[in-house]
Amino acid sequence: MIRVMITDDHLIVREGLRLILETTDDLEVVGEAVDGAECLRLVPELKPDVILMDLQMPRMDGITAIEHLRKDHPQIAIVILTTYNEDDLMIRGLQSGARGYLLKDSSRENLLDAIHAAARGETLLKPDILARVLAPQPKPVSAPQTDSMLTERELEVLQSAARGERNKEIAFKLGITERTVKAHLASIYQKYGVDSRAAAVAVAAQKGLLG
Repeated sequence: MIRVMITDDHLIVREGLRLILETTDDLEVVGEAVDGAECLRLVPELKPDVILMDLQMPRMDGITAIEHLRKDHPQIAIVILTTYNEDDLMIRGLQSGARGYLLKDSSRENLLDAIHAAARGETLLKPDILARVLAPQPKPVSAPQTDSMLTERELEVLQSAARGERNKEIAFKLGITERTVKAHLASIYQKYGVDSRAAAVAVAAQKGLLG
């Protein structure tokens, strides 16, 4: 017997799913939750094998609940309930550890197939969805490297100098005069307590400013 829990904030969805599942011999609906927080509270008591999880709910959404479940109850299989086949939230849910997904207008057969597959530890995903789930996640954009001692322009000059660019090349790239480049370098030397490009570059490297 597969123990199923339904988590959705819409009563009509929960009732519809319950009606379908209660007519299946090897499935038992052990409980319902109206949001992720209630789901997490009831799981230790209900001990479901499979949770049907909506994603957009008040108080605690499905993504957050899935992350907690994967950490605290990894043995439970989660199947996402979603309205749209290309919902980015659905992809995030799958990447967080859900075993599959169901459109809310799925047929009875698809519903039962998804639950049985999840209970067996299988993941049933269409190729295009699987590709999106497995795609590498973009790295967060790091904050610009800064040094409170240097101005933004001084940092640009120093980074260019670290790449071996001459004063003339730096001036051309930054749209300033060579005299201004030299003035910036002199200011950098003074702030860093050094007397050469190499020494200034070494200090910047230690500060992690040269990427």
